[in-house]
Amino acid sequence: MSDRQLSTVVASAFVAALGVLSAGHASAQEFTAAQKKIQAEHTTLVKSGKVEPCFGTALKGKNDCYAGAGTTCAGTSSTDYQGNAFRLVPKGTCTSVSTPNGPGSLSPKTT
Repeated sequence: MSDRQLSTVVASAFVAALGVLSAGHASAQEFTAAQKKIQAEHTTLVKSGKVEPCFGTALKGKNDCYAGAGTTCAGTSSTDYQGNAFRLVPKGTCTSVSTPNGPGSLSPKTT
């Protein structure tokens, strides 16, 4: 392989690697934008009075939003029925939701 061909192969590999890195960065930005959109939608739903956040009722990775320190938003709960993670339920139904850890709560659970 000539030096020119080798240079072309190396340059192409470098450009491809940069493209992958750039795509990863764009995906992270898109993820953050999507999370902000979801959070805004959930806030609007709660303010409408039709739903309420029900803490301690979401399955692992299935929470609607806030899941405490070390998490971001929707889909970030690390355990089933995590006390500081919620899912949105119809207004007035939260405390009737039954889980292995007890009923749902209108405020974050400490356990």
